[in-house]
Amino acid sequence: MLKANLNMLLPILLLSYYSVCCVKATVTYDHKAIIVDGQRRILISGSIHYPRSTPQMWPDLINKAKEGGLDVIQTYVFWNGHEPSPGNYYFEDRYDLIGFIKLVQQAGLLVHLRIGPYICAEWNFGGFPVWLKYIPGIEFRTDNEPFKAAMRTFTEKIVNMMKAEKLFQTQGGPIILSQIENELGLVEWNNGAPVKAYAEWAAQMAISLGTGVPWVMCKQDDAPDPVINTCNGFYCENFIPNKDYKPKIWTEAWTGWFTAFGGLVPNRPVEDLALSVARFIQNGGSFINYYMYHGGTNFGRTAGGPFITTSYDYDAPIDEFGLPREPKWGHLRDLHKAIKLCESALVSTDPTVTSLGRSQEAHVFASMSGGCAAFLANYDTTYSTNVTFHNMQYQLPPWSVSILPDCRTSIFNTAKIAAQSPQKKMIPVAGAFSWQSYNEQISSSSDDDNTFLTFTADGLLEQINVTRDASDYLWYMTDVTIDSNEGFLKNGQDPILTIWSAGHALHVFINGQLSGTVYGGIESPRLTFSENVKLSVGVNKISLLSIAVGLPNVGAHFEKWNAGVLGPVMLSGLNEGMRNISMQKWSYKIGLKGEALNLHTVCGSSSAKWVEGSLLAIKQPLTWYKTTFNAPEGNDPLALDMSTMGKGMVWINGQSIGRHWPGYIAHGDCAACNYAGFYDETKCLTNCGEPSQRWYHVPRSWLKASENLMVVFEEWGGDPTGISIVRRTTASV
Repeated sequence: MLKANLNMLLPILLLSYYSVCCVKATVTYDHKAIIVDGQRRILISGSIHYPRSTPQMWPDLINKAKEGGLDVIQTYVFWNGHEPSPGNYYFEDRYDLIGFIKLVQQAGLLVHLRIGPYICAEWNFGGFPVWLKYIPGIEFRTDNEPFKAAMRTFTEKIVNMMKAEKLFQTQGGPIILSQIENELGLVEWNNGAPVKAYAEWAAQMAISLGTGVPWVMCKQDDAPDPVINTCNGFYCENFIPNKDYKPKIWTEAWTGWFTAFGGLVPNRPVEDLALSVARFIQNGGSFINYYMYHGGTNFGRTAGGPFITTSYDYDAPIDEFGLPREPKWGHLRDLHKAIKLCESALVSTDPTVTSLGRSQEAHVFASMSGGCAAFLANYDTTYSTNVTFHNMQYQLPPWSVSILPDCRTSIFNTAKIAAQSPQKKMIPVAGAFSWQSYNEQISSSSDDDNTFLTFTADGLLEQINVTRDASDYLWYMTDVTIDSNEGFLKNGQDPILTIWSAGHALHVFINGQLSGTVYGGIESPRLTFSENVKLSVGVNKISLLSIAVGLPNVGAHFEKWNAGVLGPVMLSGLNEGMRNISMQKWSYKIGLKGEALNLHTVCGSSSAKWVEGSLLAIKQPLTWYKTTFNAPEGNDPLALDMSTMGKGMVWINGQSIGRHWPGYIAHGDCAACNYAGFYDETKCLTNCGEPSQRWYHVPRSWLKASENLMVVFEEWGGDPTGISIVRRTTASV
């Protein structure tokens, strides 16, 4: 009988469930919190960027976020991925924004959609499509009509797509917040009235789109009403919104920091991260978003910076490969449970703050209905202490906060980790591949190769204006004639070639032979080559291969920043003294011959003549390699160990894993890490004397059972026989 009744009730229960899930709700706010359908909420959010993982990974990432205690998934919208050329839109595969949001909705989570459309995010060109730079009269992120027109068109495109799919909470969807612009405050501070006018225009434009949900502007102290200004940073407990009736929102609680090629790998102790969240909540904060909760991978040429690594792991609670990073994930999960037990008191009243000692205090939320929650803090970075609160004794470790959901029982302390701490392991599962090699053509001004579009110009041209970011590579080629009476031919003192470049890396070839390589770094992308070069009597071919390593993603007027050989280019040590060859005729070729031949694809690689065995080129610059392999068994995430290579790019079955640069060794201070005390990106660093990035994520969904094609382009001269596939696991506790 009971079973029959349950069978009769099941359709009714399901109908009720779907009615609740899809019901239209109001989203408003007051000074305490975001109010969803009349209910104030303490909301825990995490950033997961859909293009930095694969659609096959999304469900698991979202479920792990939910299991970790998150209510909301936050993502940017990636303009340059969605509109690669004007008016031509792309919303498929890793850029299936609607598919991603619907998966979040199916998991029962909410969405904060950061449309921007400027995003920063260590993403190529800050998310702007490069074609935007070449609209006549345009100037980014200021009171400029061409820019505002383009920005409005894209913003409307995204909002209208969301509306058509009924994805705003007021339509029954999961989106409860949207963001317009991104961290504009510093640009406004430096550039004044035109940027302020643009910020006001952007806010009103967004509001006019009628989404039915609030808009935010992060790091924008003067965000116009009703837009909510929000905080980004390692700590935001002292942030105060610009109006009393706006809630205290932390859009980016940085879980770590990005890694740059040549830089050390930052790690943020979870004890400090948990403390920063607890302090934000105890000071009246009601919405906290972890940036990043899953960082993922900068596949292809999407990393910006320049010099940002292919890995965007960010020391996030879910690591680059999609596995929980313990104890960070588990400790934060426990923190979220403790905060949720306090929710009714937190959203009902403002805290009362009392001193418990020189560096200790209590934040107490006592509501009219009788609810009570307390946060007991010890800010001393060295000593534990015992404090008395409500006639009871509590021990507080250094630099910690204890949470008492009933103002009596301490159920969580930010410095006491109960979560397990298994260690990451990278276990080789495939290697000793059978490699073939193909030598990249070293271009010169006299080449007659129909593969390339070659053109000439008087003087040196800026790289991005020439390539439009279609390739990392641009050849600069010219001739230098040496008379037989030059003194250096007799005295053996080779002339010096000096080249000034805006970056980011440069290979110098003289008559087809590599003469030297120089490269910049994230702190200073500009570079100078100055070396003795071998020149002979007659015409000498000078070929400069200039390499970009991602376009700028941050800064005032970054659309005006440049790359490539801007000169001057000088020859010294000649009879005439110094010869300036900057303004003579130069020839240009965009990209590599291997790129033009599509060597990274099955079809393209089949059309080229590769060599193998004893003819295999090893440790030679500008070399392409290919091999095939079978997919390793199991479901563990996979990566390539590229530690024997120098610099270049790598593809699997035509899909770009990204830039590899294990030859750029990280140097600095890798001192012991103490969680106590304020954190910044220079604290708790690792990888001293090692590559900034050794392992490169290979998504399982990119593999077939057998005959997978791997293609590697190597600039410096690595040894492909050392490349192996590893599986990412965690050691048992």
